[in-house]
Amino acid sequence: MIETPRLTLRGWREADVAPFHAMGQDEEVMRYLGPLMTLDEARAAYERCVARQAEAGCCFWVIERKSDAAFLGFCGLQQGYDFLEGEIEIGWRLRRDTWGQGYAREAAEASLAWGWGHLDAPRITAITVAANTRSWGLMERLGLSRVEGGDFDHPAVPEGSPLKRHILYRIDRPA
Repeated sequence: MIETPRLTLRGWREADVAPFHAMGQDEEVMRYLGPLMTLDEARAAYERCVARQAEAGCCFWVIERKSDAAFLGFCGLQQGYDFLEGEIEIGWRLRRDTWGQGYAREAAEASLAWGWGHLDAPRITAITVAANTRSWGLMERLGLSRVEGGDFDHPAVPEGSPLKRHILYRIDRPA
């Protein structure tokens, strides 16, 4: 568990599947991520996070607001997909009604600090589509830099999709 002034980042619970699925039904939340999530897809993502936490000690953790224990979304670190060649990836997704309140930055800063303190990674990466200015803007505010020549076609996104092309950001371990 990671605590910040307003948030707790924690492992997933079965009860998180329903609010995660509801967040995945929001067209604005999913705008740069792909189609709306089915309940089965939400459950599969939950199971992947639980497995990653058990195997690696980290995952995209649930963000819970301390004041009311509300599920706000997720943020954390995970072993990157095969196409990221074993990199550690930071990622986040929050409910739309929480946007613009600094929760993503607070959770991401805590995740980065945890990563530098607990993982032997020389750098941490992040990916998004170029149109997702809110996401890559946060990446830059966190100190990540866009990797020159690092743009790539995401292998899990169908050909012809406007979400196929991704941009890559990185931050090196602090000295």
